[in-house]
Amino acid sequence: MSPFSLPKISPVTEVWRDQIQQKIDTKTKPLGSLGALETVALQISEVQKTTSPSLEHPKLILFAGDHGITEEPVSLYPKDVTWQMVFNFLNGGACANVFAKHSGIEVEVVDAGVDHEWEKNTKHLIQKKIRRGTSNFLKTSAMTKEEVYLCLKTGLNLISEPKYKDTNIFLFGEMGIGNTSSASLILSHLTEIPLSKLVGKGTGLNPQGKETKLQILERAYQRTGKLSDPIEILSEFGGFEIGMMTGAMLGAAARQNLFLVDGFITTAAYLLAYHIDPNVKDYAIFSHVSDEEGHIIVLEHYKIKPLLKLNLRLGEGSGALAAYPLVELSVKFMNEMASFADAGVSNSETNS
Repeated sequence: MSPFSLPKISPVTEVWRDQIQQKIDTKTKPLGSLGALETVALQISEVQKTTSPSLEHPKLILFAGDHGITEEPVSLYPKDVTWQMVFNFLNGGACANVFAKHSGIEVEVVDAGVDHEWEKNTKHLIQKKIRRGTSNFLKTSAMTKEEVYLCLKTGLNLISEPKYKDTNIFLFGEMGIGNTSSASLILSHLTEIPLSKLVGKGTGLNPQGKETKLQILERAYQRTGKLSDPIEILSEFGGFEIGMMTGAMLGAAARQNLFLVDGFITTAAYLLAYHIDPNVKDYAIFSHVSDEEGHIIVLEHYKIKPLLKLNLRLGEGSGALAAYPLVELSVKFMNEMASFADAGVSNSETNS
């Protein structure tokens, strides 16, 4: 499939399921009364092969890149906002920084393809630039196949770096003006959902701006016709940040680590990873459904149930960060909540 070897992702087996489920069911609560928290607790415990799961050294990795499609009127903001927001992340002033600080999560930013040059050894910036933005996919492929493979390989290698050896859960997010356009095309090709149902207002386009964006993306779709191969889709319409994040998700799953999926663009990266290796699904926790109108349609298409619906559409990992405390709570109740036997409380489920 590629000039480098993609890791094999092991599916999560059900060997531990009965034991884990028994521990969940014998906590001092009615069966199933913690809802989605029980589902998450089961998933984490199965991945970690234990009835006493833990979340160790969580990291938020934000992938940033520019998009050639911003030559067209698809966004309310100019592409310079990409590098300006990266600078904001590095200085601790963005929403992602505030939310991450609340949960004690370190934020790192990966320059996958930002149209800006940085000083060497910039703190918290991982410089992996492929080039300074993709090509305009209305006119030509966004990136070459070689660049796609480089994105995937870079993301895979990043997750394998020694500094992450003690991390067992990742949060992924992105920054890139124009990347809702890229994600809309990726998702339309992967799902066969019409662009008209996926294209939203992005950074805040008005109805006329949204219609213009849709017309441009439909012309881009017509340039290639229907595609099904994830590598080809990424080459034609992807972003460097989306491709690198796809590789990172594959890498996290290959390490048998959990990761939180953020919003619309991060979901596009996840689904590229899923179509490369479906076993990646066992390691993904979906944080929220965003206010980008196509997101809920895609999640429903794959029967995915996210934890939150807060009408967020910021990106930058904000939804994953908002959901992370719930993931922590799922681990807390598994490890700290008393069982009926421990508390000396009668269990009507077993006594009836």
